[in-house]
Amino acid sequence: MSTVVTTVDTRLHTLPPVGGFARFSAVDYPGHLCAVIYTQGCPCRCRYCHNPHLQRGCGQSGISWPAIMSWLANRAGLLDAVAFCGGEPTAHKSLQAALQQVRDSGFGTALHTSGIYPYNFSNMLPYTDWVAFDIKAPLARYADVTGVPGSGIRVQNSVERMLSRNVAYEIRTTVHPAILDASDLVTIARWLKLLGISNWVLQSFNPAGCVNAGLVTSYAPIDRELLDKLREHVQNILVR
Repeated sequence: MSTVVTTVDTRLHTLPPVGGFARFSAVDYPGHLCAVIYTQGCPCRCRYCHNPHLQRGCGQSGISWPAIMSWLANRAGLLDAVAFCGGEPTAHKSLQAALQQVRDSGFGTALHTSGIYPYNFSNMLPYTDWVAFDIKAPLARYADVTGVPGSGIRVQNSVERMLSRNVAYEIRTTVHPAILDASDLVTIARWLKLLGISNWVLQSFNPAGCVNAGLVTSYAPIDRELLDKLREHVQNILVR
C-alpha cells in the first residue's frame, strides 16, 4: 500500500458537493470495508429511487471534501477503500480528481453508476478498482425508466467502455414488476449475454426512501420459474 498523503489537495475544494458520508460500510464494495461518499445531482428520475433527495442537488451539506480527506488520512490500515455513490457521481467531471486523490492516499476506489455519462465515466475508469453498474431496463425502454431521452445509447456506450478496460465490476438490476416485467428481464438477460457478461445481480426493490407509494405497496419478489428462464442466458444470477 502506498504512503498515506496527509496534506489536502486544493483541487478538492472545487469538487462536487457531498450529499452524505458514511464512515463504514461492508456492502458497497463487496469483500472490502469502505467509507461511502454520496454526491449530489442525478439526471434520472427512476420511480424506485431510494435517494430522491440527491437528484436535484441540495446545495451545501456541511460536509466538505477536504474534511473527508483529512479523516481518511487517519484511517490507513483500518479501511480498504472509498465508494462513490449518489445521485450520479459521474455527472461531475471533477470527480476524477477525487478518485485519484483517494488512490494516491493508499485506498481502493469503488464507483456506483448508471453509466449515463459515458465520456466522464471512461475518464474515471483508470482511477477505479471496482464498478457497480446499474442496468435499469432493456435498451428500447430506457427512457421510460430513467426519464432521460437517449439514455439507452449512453448506457450501452458506457458498458462497452467498461468491458474494454481491466476493471472489476458488478452488473445489477433493480427488480419491481411495475417497472420491469418478465419479458423486460429476459430482454436484458439476452443483451448481457451478447456482451459476454455471465454474472448478474438482481436487486430486490428497496422501499426505504422511495417516495412512490404505489411501488411500495405493489412489490412482489421475483419467482423461481422466471429465474430459470433468465439463467438460460446469464448463467450466474444472484438475487440480493
